Parts: sequence; structure tokens; C-alpha cells
Amino acid sequence: MPDVAAFDFDGTLTTGGSVFGFLSAVSGRRAVLSASLRLAPRLAHAALVGGTVADRTKELLFERVLAGVPTDRAEQVATTFGARHLAGHRRAVVQRRFDWHRARGDRVVIVSASPEMYVGVAARQLGADGVIATRLAVRDQILTGRYQGLNCRGDEKLRRLRQWIDESHLGTERLWAYGNSRGDLTMLGAADVGIDVGRLGRLGRLRSFPRLPSTGPGLNQA
Repeated sequence: MPDVAAFDFDGTLTTGGSVFGFLSAVSGRRAVLSASLRLAPRLAHAALVGGTVADRTKELLFERVLAGVPTDRAEQVATTFGARHLAGHRRAVVQRRFDWHRARGDRVVIVSASPEMYVGVAARQLGADGVIATRLAVRDQILTGRYQGLNCRGDEKLRRLRQWIDESHLGTERLWAYGNSRGDLTMLGAADVGIDVGRLGRLGRLRSFPRLPSTGPGLNQA
């Protein structure tokens, strides 16, 4: 039976975040800046407390910036943005681990709170077997700015990962998980092997998990 390896996207496979870049590519930097300024107190609070507050604040930002955008335009932008973001921000050490899993014959899936629209583009380029990410709601071929379902973070990441494993009919030997932030805690905690790839090390929220070696695939965990 193959193992399953689940990788977060922003800050894990890539450096930094991608959401604001995508919003700017779709609607322009001025629109994103204007919406961010209006939501500044909420954004600051959400960054501190996380959880459902952060989920709702992110959705409010999406509503202000993406509502009314035709899906064909958003998808066109997502195709270019996903490829460009991956090319410019990929983390070589984590991709080596990603490729190591693929070479072992493991099933590799990307699990992200960022929009599936462009994370899927990056996932296909990387050769992932699946992508699990936040879906954007559509009405009459127009984005509403709301989520379709829940923001794919925290408990929702794990729920959808388990659903993907079940629907893929995988009798897994082990589940590996890689993340860098508190949004990945639940997924890493439920994995047989949870690994912190964040840059804060023992100061970060995932400090109780083993670190990914800075060089090589970490074959000592095979």
C-alpha cells in the first residue's frame, strides 16, 4: 500500500503568501489596497487570533475584491499566476522532499487554504496526485467572493484530506504531512509523520514536530 504525503502550499512548498498577489492579478493592486485599508482593523485582529475570525475576514476581503469577476477571466489569470508564482517562489529543499515521495511511489497531495483555482495549476506542474484547497463560489459564471464550503484551514484541511484518501480508495500505510503554520497543526498532529518546514524553527507554532533537514531528502525517516 502506498503512503500518502500531504503538503501545505504557502510557506511550505513556496516562500511567503500568494493570496494578495492573486487578488492583485485579478482585480488590480489599487482595488486590493483599498479593500485592505477598509478591513485593516479586522485583518490585524484576524492575524492575531486566527481561527474562524481569520476565515471570515479573508472571505470579506474576497467579497470586496472578487465579487462580480467572470469565472473565465479569473481562471485565465489563475493559470498564468499559478505557474509564475511557483516558478518564482518554490522552496528547493521542500520540493526535493516532494520529489522523494513521488520517487518512492507515494501518493502526493497539496492541501492549502489558498484558492484551488491557482493552487491546482501549481499542483499539476509539480506532478501532485491531487489538490485540496479553498473553493470559490460561483453564480451564473460569476464569482460571488464567498467560499464554496469552508476555508481549507485547520480542521477543514484534515477533514478534506481524509475525504480525498477515502474517495481515492487508498489503503494507506502511513500519512506524512508537511506544514509551516498554525493552520497546519491539526493535519500534522493527525499524521503518522508530521514535519515542520517553517522558518521559525523552535520558536514557531509547530516546534513540537521534527524539522525537515536543510539538505537532502531526509532518508533517515524512510
